[in-house]
Amino acid sequence: MRKISVIGIGAGDPDQLTVQAIREIERARVFFVLDKGAAKRDLVDLRERVLEQYGRDYRVVHAEDPARDRRPADYRAAVADWHRLRVALYTKLIRDELPEDGHGAFLVWGDPALYDSTITLVEAVAEQVEIEYSVIPGISSVSTLAARHRIPLNRIGEPVQFTTGRRLAEGLPGDAVVLLDANCTFQQYYGEDLDIFWGAYLGTEDEILLSGPIAEVGPEIEQRRAEARAEKGWIMDTYLLRASQDPSG
Repeated sequence: MRKISVIGIGAGDPDQLTVQAIREIERARVFFVLDKGAAKRDLVDLRERVLEQYGRDYRVVHAEDPARDRRPADYRAAVADWHRLRVALYTKLIRDELPEDGHGAFLVWGDPALYDSTITLVEAVAEQVEIEYSVIPGISSVSTLAARHRIPLNRIGEPVQFTTGRRLAEGLPGDAVVLLDANCTFQQYYGEDLDIFWGAYLGTEDEILLSGPIAEVGPEIEQRRAEARAEKGWIMDTYLLRASQDPSG
């Protein structure tokens, strides 16, 4: 039976791979990599660096990632359509490129369980192709963000919520880690007493870190983010947003 591994590879630093992830990369023989265009070639290059360092007797199968509407009128419907296209592509790649007794793998940024669709897509593929699949956790960008800023994500005895920029626009749910925010939604909270801990390209040589009261550092984050995205053609960032704390308390 074909075997598929969904391997979390961390936020970008090859040294952040877990021993379990390295061993799974050593065992897999075919790696499926989706190209997202020339602007995001860095993402492919980072995966290939990981494979050069840890892979054994492998080959890489490249495919073009299906196009996606980034500003749809119906977000959920657009994502569902995109997922259907990806499932069809994954199914074809596995059928055509992986022997019936072969071991293939997808390398997933961060942790596959956190705001990533690969597990869901592979589950859908399993309904069409007989495969056995496993998931290897990775160090998420959220963990890297907290480590770089040398902070805990949660206050003592308090919760912290993971959310998206789209949801943040509807209201701040307390202490929150925000992912997938292409629009700098934190701007709408400049008038509130909040601290922000922001990071982009976490775990890579291009890493950028900024933190402080949101009204003070928010505009600088906006500027640095725009400049970095214009220079590289893409950006991946995340941040922790929470109420400022009285140092004496």
